[in-house]
Amino acid sequence: MNFSEIKRLQGLCCYEDELYSMGYKLIAGLDEVGRGSLAGPIVAAAVILDRKKFLLEGINDSKKLTPLKRNLLYEKILQSCICWSIAQVSPAEIDRQNILWANIKVFDLAAQDLAIKPDIIISDFISIDSQKLADSSSSGFIPISKGDQRSISIAAASIIAKVTRDRMMEKMAVAYPEYGFDKNKGYGTKRHMRSILKYGPASIHRMTFRGVSNE
Repeated sequence: MNFSEIKRLQGLCCYEDELYSMGYKLIAGLDEVGRGSLAGPIVAAAVILDRKKFLLEGINDSKKLTPLKRNLLYEKILQSCICWSIAQVSPAEIDRQNILWANIKVFDLAAQDLAIKPDIIISDFISIDSQKLADSSSSGFIPISKGDQRSISIAAASIIAKVTRDRMMEKMAVAYPEYGFDKNKGYGTKRHMRSILKYGPASIHRMTFRGVSNE
């Protein structure tokens, strides 16, 4: 069963079929989560799916899935893929540089950490110089608009990154219970914003972000 048949089952447009027809064999999907969060790291995942055996009904952009569905798919993806990697950039690094730099950096780290070198890397679109990633990974690189809706590999990477980061934030909620990180995952909910005003920012907050900084 090819990815075109999978997309009919799952309602997901599979960009991979076009790449396979062009001769690419190992396709790495790349995506990140946490770019707009006020606390915690930005996390990226890269994954190379196994074309011959990969079939997971319901895979889609991680933000559109329930936590239960995400966690089930996360386990199945890790068990069935050829290889995967995860990378993060800390809040302190984000503050020292900026979030765009952090997005490029975390993509580069995740791509570099794959145990098997892909023939090409595809990612959800961000406004970056794609040549930087292509040069550093020695693989082709294609950013795709709405990639997590058009590519099964990017959607899988989105799930890996989302579940990984959510679990990080749930652990941080134990250390910083006043901010509700287990619920908001670091994003600027009303409760989170009230907690920042009441208690001040924690060490894992991004001090340069609006809503955390007093400026």
